[in-house]
Amino acid sequence: MPSKTPKQAEKAVPASATRTSASRPVDGGRDYDARNLLVLEGLEAVRKRPAMYIGSTDTRGLMHCLWEIIDNAVDEALIGYGEKITIALNADGSLTVADTARGIPVDIEPRTGLSGVEVVYTKLHAGGKFGTGSYNAAGGLHGVGASVVNALSARLDVEVDRNSATWGMSFHRGTPGTFDGPGPDARFTPGGSLQKLKRAKKGVTGTRVTWWPDPLIFGPDMSLAPEELSNRARQTSFLIPGLELQITDARGADPVTETHRHDGGISEFCEFLAPDQPVTEVLRLQGNDSFTETVPMLDEETGAMLPTDVDRDVEIDIALRWGTGYDTVTRSFVNIIATPKGGTHVNGYERALTKTVNKALSSTRLLKNGEEITKDDALEGLTTVVTVRLAEPQFEGQTKEVLGTPAVSRLVAKVVESELGGFLSSNKAADKQQSRVVLEKVAAAMRTRLTARAQKEAQRRKTALESSSLPAKLRDCRSNDVDRTELFIVEGDSALGTAKDARSSEFQALFPIRGKILNTQRASIGDMLKNAECANLIQVVGAGSGRSFDLDAARYGKIIFMADADADGAHIRCLLATLFFRYMRPLIDAGRVYTAVPPLHRFELKNPKKGQEKYLYTYSDNEYQRTAAELTKKGIRFDDPQRYKGLGEMDASQLAETTMDPRHRLLRRITVDDGAAAEQVFEMLMGNDVVPRKEFLVDGAYRLDAEQIDA
Repeated sequence: MPSKTPKQAEKAVPASATRTSASRPVDGGRDYDARNLLVLEGLEAVRKRPAMYIGSTDTRGLMHCLWEIIDNAVDEALIGYGEKITIALNADGSLTVADTARGIPVDIEPRTGLSGVEVVYTKLHAGGKFGTGSYNAAGGLHGVGASVVNALSARLDVEVDRNSATWGMSFHRGTPGTFDGPGPDARFTPGGSLQKLKRAKKGVTGTRVTWWPDPLIFGPDMSLAPEELSNRARQTSFLIPGLELQITDARGADPVTETHRHDGGISEFCEFLAPDQPVTEVLRLQGNDSFTETVPMLDEETGAMLPTDVDRDVEIDIALRWGTGYDTVTRSFVNIIATPKGGTHVNGYERALTKTVNKALSSTRLLKNGEEITKDDALEGLTTVVTVRLAEPQFEGQTKEVLGTPAVSRLVAKVVESELGGFLSSNKAADKQQSRVVLEKVAAAMRTRLTARAQKEAQRRKTALESSSLPAKLRDCRSNDVDRTELFIVEGDSALGTAKDARSSEFQALFPIRGKILNTQRASIGDMLKNAECANLIQVVGAGSGRSFDLDAARYGKIIFMADADADGAHIRCLLATLFFRYMRPLIDAGRVYTAVPPLHRFELKNPKKGQEKYLYTYSDNEYQRTAAELTKKGIRFDDPQRYKGLGEMDASQLAETTMDPRHRLLRRITVDDGAAAEQVFEMLMGNDVVPRKEFLVDGAYRLDAEQIDA
């Protein structure tokens, strides 16, 4: 759904200002010496640029912090220590993660003179996962997770059960010290070290961490995503058979607890993920191998970084099964850390899968001479979980979304070719029957693809003969530069007239629609194509629709919905978003679909100060209140502000200045962070089933503040 982003194009800097800064330094430019240099000590860099370490400071960043701490406990379970992890979302806004693993070391680290707990929570790039032998395979390899969470917390308390004692330590925004009471608002005294709190039973070990996210970083109203937490906890329980993860949410009136434990491993995970009925049993492709990696290491004698060969062991475990459907589901992990954007392990798997199936098909009569399947043919209806475990994997960035270790691709491909090839060529009766069904399914997918391509080419030729021009209502632009061009989809012919005078015809095209288009969530593909508005929109975009959509063929770099700022306009934008989501989805995935944000109010100043604009525009009720208050405070008089109900109330110059000019306008980009969740939302709001939509509307009605209705 639409999400508010920074202004698509900031106000342009005047050319004169640019020339001045380039030709001569500003005042003080010559006063540049050592005292102008800023040195960020310890964790200051994390607080200065938190997004560099956790991706963002919104809900996603907050969830990343939680999983940094959970992953430390999971890494212990991964190597056999600890069978239970408890996660609590406490009523006071704090978060607690507890495990029954070995516990953070409490003895003194010789080089720093600090306890192991203080080193882990105050030193960046410190930990036991840098090839010291404590962890052969772990997700948190950068050594910044715990210390980053500490730096971004108003308060963090650590308790460690180890050596028959319970040890404790507290921090305030990364600084060790003591609090004189509970919670982050208690008085804090800097200084102090790890303290022995009490005796513990012999043999009892583990770590408990409680922290309050800093509202200065995340904002006071930022909250976690319980559903995302539950999904990932379930995922982790699949990846580590026998590990129990318990989540308690105590923020509501009644605490809610859920427990995840799955002893079937990734075979059970594969069955859980599969959206269709099985064609084969779950196949496990497993193997161990090693490779030599050259990494720079510090020579303590010379102080130089010398290339050193290091042997790496790799464990490969893949679960897959073909189903009756057509959708492909692939989940990949490195040391149980999800890699949603894949990487070398997924590349090796897909390459070997295609090669192995092609080789098996060549020994049958299912393919004609010269025919070959593609990766998409082999993946049709296939659900796969790819996991690899190795020490010190190379990730792209701290968020670990892509594996970059090159040698893993070759090793995964080797295991897949050996194990899957053995299954497809097996003489066992059960295996032989299943492999035959798989090969027939893949061959059918190839024939369907070739038939669809032939029909597509024929339809293109037919369309070219039948229609030699674009829809007459389109007001096209002159430029052919796709990266620069923009298509405004305008509500109504009346708004088109104003927009035609307001646009820059060099790169901005206009296409009007007559009110509310067809709801494509309910309609069939045939009904959608018969609808003139939908068919014309697809023709204007010029890239096809559905599975045949070709993003590179799109005629415009940006698609912008421009409708009135009222309920009908919102409905039109929703209908357009539904059309693009269902039939031109790659445009949304590429971030090329936007909604224009016209202003809601205009202030006309009676006595503007020198250099001040005569007209001011506001885009929300809150901004309107702030602007009115500021003008009144400064003694600037203004007429009763105008409330725009539609685009037709603005003349061309106003529309250009506020909504179409890239130097001043505000756009909202339509994005999809979670495709499955987006599908559910569109189905609920726009689909045929009335009951969920009614429940959503009734629930929203009870939560609506009637005072906020602008009527």
